[in-house]
Amino acid sequence: MRRKHLWIVIAALILLNCLTLMFFLAKVNELSGTAVSKEVVASVGSSEITRQEWLNELEVRYGKDVLKDMIDQKVIKEMAAKYNIKVSEKDVEREYRILQTTYSSPGENKRTSEKNWKEHIRNSLLQEEILTRDVEVTEKEMKAYFEENKKLFTIPDAYHVSHIIVKSSNEAEKAIKELEEGSSFSALAMERSIEEFSANDGGDIGFIMEGEERYPSEYLKVAKKLKEGTWSDPIQVEQGFAIVKLEGKMKGKKYSYKDVKQQIRREIALEQMKNSASASTFWDEVKVNWFYGKKEAN
Repeated sequence: MRRKHLWIVIAALILLNCLTLMFFLAKVNELSGTAVSKEVVASVGSSEITRQEWLNELEVRYGKDVLKDMIDQKVIKEMAAKYNIKVSEKDVEREYRILQTTYSSPGENKRTSEKNWKEHIRNSLLQEEILTRDVEVTEKEMKAYFEENKKLFTIPDAYHVSHIIVKSSNEAEKAIKELEEGSSFSALAMERSIEEFSANDGGDIGFIMEGEERYPSEYLKVAKKLKEGTWSDPIQVEQGFAIVKLEGKMKGKKYSYKDVKQQIRREIALEQMKNSASASTFWDEVKVNWFYGKKEAN
């Protein structure tokens, strides 16, 4: 549950970063001239919305959250430097691998670069290390945790898959014919697939693996037999008929106790902490002053 919460936090940070970028790019344009601030960004019948009105609304709705996020990220870096706390690249890579295969949507992965994902992961792990730096965890506790949770540290082979779902077998056969003639799978998915969520991403549904319950079990069976870049014959599914394409494969990995020891220490330490904490805990220590005056509550 805590690890799921970690990815929710990371996703929220990325959203805030996007809002930050949008807000400050707009502010730069605003400062470049009065005409820009009066630029009309939308019209509704006879009424208009100017860029300045839009910026004002962004600041009211998101300004405080965006600024708090920016402060928290700097607080984490300040505290990490103060106590000489670091996280290994291996830890970041492992968490990114898990993120790719389990907790991220394909659309979000496409919009967010690997570098940005890893930076958010690194900051989240640094925050955990800072928060738990004084918590005592014994070797015995860590080894017991590892033995009880070995499944958590084994990632099976994962298959990156796209699909097109149509209502009838005839439509599926027509789609396959178009693919064989050189049509783009993603373009065809956007045009023909009745599964709207994935259609918006060109049919991309991300990674599937053993135990996956979001999609029919036939998807995994088919994916294992396909070569990268090829697609299946039509498969009958609840919504109609699906064509599955293998975009790529990620080989599974089994992590040893040594590989995940530090992660386990953080997990146990966080569970032992009586109160939840955040980067805001250290605002006084690093002497944060901000536009909204009082320190944000934890």
